[in-house]
Amino acid sequence: MCGLTGYLAPSRDGEEAMLAQVTAMAEAIAYRGPDSHGVWADPEAGIALGHRRLAIVDLTEAGAQPMASASGRFVMVYNGETYNHADLRARLEAEGRAPAWRGHSDTETLLAGIDAWGLEATLKRTIGMYAIALWDREARNLSLARDRLGEKPLYYGWQGETFLFGSELKALAAHPAFEGRVNRNVLPEFLRHGHVGENRSIYEGIAKVRPGEIVTISGKSADIATKTYWSGAEVALARGGPDAERYNTPEAAVEALETLLLDAVGRQMMSDVPLGAFLSGGIDSSTVVALMQRLSERPVHTFSIGFHEARYNEAEHARAVAAHLGTRHTDLYVDEATLLGVVPMLAAMYDEPHADSSQIPTYLVSKLAREHVTVALSGDGGDEIFAGYGRYRQGADLMAGLGRLPLPARRGLAGAIRAVPMGALDRMVSLARTVPRGKEQNGQWVRRLADYLASGDTDTLHRKLVSRWRFPEAAVPGAVPPPTMLDALAPERGDLSDMERMMQL
Repeated sequence: MCGLTGYLAPSRDGEEAMLAQVTAMAEAIAYRGPDSHGVWADPEAGIALGHRRLAIVDLTEAGAQPMASASGRFVMVYNGETYNHADLRARLEAEGRAPAWRGHSDTETLLAGIDAWGLEATLKRTIGMYAIALWDREARNLSLARDRLGEKPLYYGWQGETFLFGSELKALAAHPAFEGRVNRNVLPEFLRHGHVGENRSIYEGIAKVRPGEIVTISGKSADIATKTYWSGAEVALARGGPDAERYNTPEAAVEALETLLLDAVGRQMMSDVPLGAFLSGGIDSSTVVALMQRLSERPVHTFSIGFHEARYNEAEHARAVAAHLGTRHTDLYVDEATLLGVVPMLAAMYDEPHADSSQIPTYLVSKLAREHVTVALSGDGGDEIFAGYGRYRQGADLMAGLGRLPLPARRGLAGAIRAVPMGALDRMVSLARTVPRGKEQNGQWVRRLADYLASGDTDTLHRKLVSRWRFPEAAVPGAVPPPTMLDALAPERGDLSDMERMMQL
């Protein structure tokens, strides 16, 4: 990964002062790019860009950033990787619009595409993960863009007369204009879901670029314009588009999926530095590693974290998969002291509240892998695409069952259950059900089911299924939670089934 940052402000400082300021912002995220750094400023326009580089493709100075386009019109800082950049180069050359290439970095390829086709058209042709900040010297505007699924982060916002942006909030906080006022209105969302989602951040006036979005700010006004160039919700509605008929049998779908996965994994193995993979032994990571090994001429280096408590330990499964595939496997068993030692570091890692049970092992396996490789592939995202989470099936089954009972009756029954004291519920249900180890007590379990029972539609049920705290507003008096894609801003459903709708959301 790399790190980018910068700011746009009324032109008051000279170039030296602007470069010093953006250098400080980039230094705040120096660990994102340990290989090199660069800064650029235009005092007349009031724009400054900073970059920290982790070199993966083209390790020479030809890939250094900030980078100007061959035309001189655009200056860009970029975090990510464009997996089809060789194809884009070939297309530019076929059209007679390629510049005299200085190196073979994907950054240079993107800039050439932007010169030839414009930003949006280039992003639509791009396969990759990225966050981009692009200054147009001719139009005097700044564009921020993020990849289709939001793999690479990018924050932005006005703080007084200064527009700040960067890969992490700590880069913005390094600028004296940063105000750092906590946005109380997003606290219920954090308590409900364990993170601050969509385009919001924990700070007032600071937003995230949405996945598949371009944000444009003019150097002449404070107006912010946003445009979606790709929407996962719309793709879900298309149900495979014009090619859907080709996959109308399980066999055809499996064959097409294997071809697609081989292509995707092969493209992501493009690297000029050592590469490996995280391996848990589950379906998703095992599939990715199996495809990597199929495409590799030597054993893939795989990594996993193990725990001494059997119910949490996946390392044995990972070791078995690694032996079957013939990978070069490294695992690390961690104890309680090691896990607790990570906790004080979490706030600095995430910048804003983030309650994910996997964040500690993810850090530890990343640290382990970094001792051997620079890039690691993982199976993240498989559950969302292939309905791997139990809530998808559970929700679909619940909706099918709930439809047999009229909504007023269900809500009356749910109210009656909630009226029973928690202790009494515990005692009654305990006669028939033993609490699974590490799970909620019987009384809480029954009340949660009663809450599901009162759901009037799939969207409402899904929101409850993904809520860690079902009534968080009560904990933050006076907060006005913003509308989200799980309620007022929910996308069009079309004819999606209950399970498909929950996956779309």
